[in-house]
Amino acid sequence: MAVIDENIDPIIYEVLRNKLLAITEEQRIALRAVSGSPVVTEATDYNNGLYLADGTVATMGRQVISQAGAMSLMIKNLLSSRAQNPGVKPGDMFLVNDPYRGAIHQNDVAVVGPVFYRGQLVAWAGAGAHEVDVGGMDFASWCPKAKEVYQEGLRVPAVKIVEDGEVRQDIWDLILGASRLPAMLGLDLKAMIAANHVAAERLVALFDRYTIEVVQRVMGKLLDESEERLRRRLRELPDGVYRARDYLEHDGHENCLYTIALQMIKKGDRLIFDFSGSSPQAPGFINCTEAGLISGIASGVFPILAYDILWNEGVLRPLEVVCPKGRICNAEFPAPVGAATVEAVWCVKNVAISACSRLVSCHPAYRQEAIAVSDGCMATLNFGGKNQYGEPFGHHMLDPLAGGFGAYLDQDGLDVGGSFSCPLPNIANVETNENFAPILYLRRSFTRDSGGPGKHQGGRSAGIALTVHGVPDLHALIMTHGVEVPNSAGLFGGYPGSCVVQSLLTSSNLLERFRAGILPTGVHDVEGERETLGPKPGSVLLRPGDVFEVTWQGGGGVGDPLGRNPAQVAMDVAEGKISAQVARQIYGVVLEQGSYRVLEEETVALRRAIVEERLGKKPDPGDQAGASAPVISALGEGLSLVRRDGKSEVACRCGVSLGGPDKNWKERAVARRISPQELGPLIRLHQDLEAVQHLCPGCGSLLSLEVKRLDETPLWEISLSF
Repeated sequence: MAVIDENIDPIIYEVLRNKLLAITEEQRIALRAVSGSPVVTEATDYNNGLYLADGTVATMGRQVISQAGAMSLMIKNLLSSRAQNPGVKPGDMFLVNDPYRGAIHQNDVAVVGPVFYRGQLVAWAGAGAHEVDVGGMDFASWCPKAKEVYQEGLRVPAVKIVEDGEVRQDIWDLILGASRLPAMLGLDLKAMIAANHVAAERLVALFDRYTIEVVQRVMGKLLDESEERLRRRLRELPDGVYRARDYLEHDGHENCLYTIALQMIKKGDRLIFDFSGSSPQAPGFINCTEAGLISGIASGVFPILAYDILWNEGVLRPLEVVCPKGRICNAEFPAPVGAATVEAVWCVKNVAISACSRLVSCHPAYRQEAIAVSDGCMATLNFGGKNQYGEPFGHHMLDPLAGGFGAYLDQDGLDVGGSFSCPLPNIANVETNENFAPILYLRRSFTRDSGGPGKHQGGRSAGIALTVHGVPDLHALIMTHGVEVPNSAGLFGGYPGSCVVQSLLTSSNLLERFRAGILPTGVHDVEGERETLGPKPGSVLLRPGDVFEVTWQGGGGVGDPLGRNPAQVAMDVAEGKISAQVARQIYGVVLEQGSYRVLEEETVALRRAIVEERLGKKPDPGDQAGASAPVISALGEGLSLVRRDGKSEVACRCGVSLGGPDKNWKERAVARRISPQELGPLIRLHQDLEAVQHLCPGCGSLLSLEVKRLDETPLWEISLSF
């Protein structure tokens, strides 16, 4: 429990709080200014922060939430293993990228430097970024066929890369010698070193002006305040168990299905994240270590529960994590983890978002923070080979970060809102990517029908189509999940966002069309042999005239789609957000042929028919007295815990009872299995998955749409403790 120092002058405290945040921002600017990688300069796959002498996060950048927390683990491991030999001294900096020592995967390289003042270690500065290549059996260091971490590239527990202010050339050459892109890696390392220099200089100036004692007390108070504010918020929220599940298909070797299962227990001012029900670790590169597990949790907790609280390690203090070693989200050495950030970590983030959203949805003051899953997977794509000048190149495409944002309980999700773990999302311009890689875009545009249907619709994702340009061939490393799992889960009856859809067109007439002055925009505008790719096809050789096209996941929806205003559905069709087919099939809205005018009588009749089809009978909602029973707590959207005849029970908004709070309300609901086609035109399901609607047996409202394993019982999403 935090004991907040109240003896600091409030004006000095506020000045120093903002100065520390300004130093963190200046550190970020320096990193971005020196780097030559579009991953940093154009996109946002990097982060930085300031840390206490023991490695505790004091301040952090807002680029990628997970990386700042990971650097804290790096520093703590470094202090335990390097303090005596070779020692931590003024002017030193250490490079770390070992996933079993704090990094999330090997490509996330960080440089951390101690800050000394008058001979004492008083703080650390850290900066890290995704590096395009750090060695390994495949270019870009994403190795789908790896069976051990040894095959995934250079793994550095912690090595002194700067000593007494001078770069150690032997270590420098060793690190760069492992990469296929040494120039890019070297420039990024210089950027990290420069960023840490800036931070250290500014901190020392702060110590000189305000004294080290005052600055350290302020940093301690920042942590204590963040902890206390989150604990205070947790005490307001109802105790209970909040559950979520997500799935990963294909481990790089076989198309097996893996489960990430979270049981989040809220007790007083504590949150326990229990992942014991998750699958055992995989033989392939989709696992994550403890660092990735904590990072994924933070990526869900910070934006939902600490949206107005200063982000630092104080926010993590009320959290407890339970996950046995050997799980897919807490792998044991030497399990491969090369794709951790976009596989297990991403799914941990997804379930943390869903569980935290279910928690806040039960409180009237915070329910507006509840959100369906955003951009449920990363459609990872890397290009490599030789460019038009005969030089080796590699390019990490971050376009798929432009996924759809999840819907809220009171509004639609933002189109291409990006990943929930990137508060300041950005992607490179098309022209920048074409400059760095020998490719030519045919399009980059919104994807129709990608947002999850609901009363409030998930945001649309984007998609790209491109071809080889100026070279005889190039290698594309394609290794996404989410092709057969709609990871952007909806909430409270909302549908999931679209799956990833990947197509490859070969033996095409694209070049002939170019010569004729025709500019196709995708595989449908070109003749050739089309192949729809499954999850993780691995390395694919692209030649001139081939077209690769991919659309990625949209955001999840919230609420029953039949509750959406028909006029808004018509506008969605007019704006190209959804097709007329989806408007009719899922939203139950009939439009006039050749226009966007709603046919009201036909729409009412169609929606009535859909409800009757759901139930297999005419609806029979509860009486008005049941609907007006005193509410103890909301249970998201559509359900409430009410008091009736002296007992508490779960009830639909129509008044129909779904049993007591001691059992899963889904046992009393109507369960209706639906096909992938009924979920939407861009959905495919793995052979081990099914989609089930859970409906009010009275009014037929869709209260939950669950994608689950065939052999799993329905998920008990919210179980309150009263």
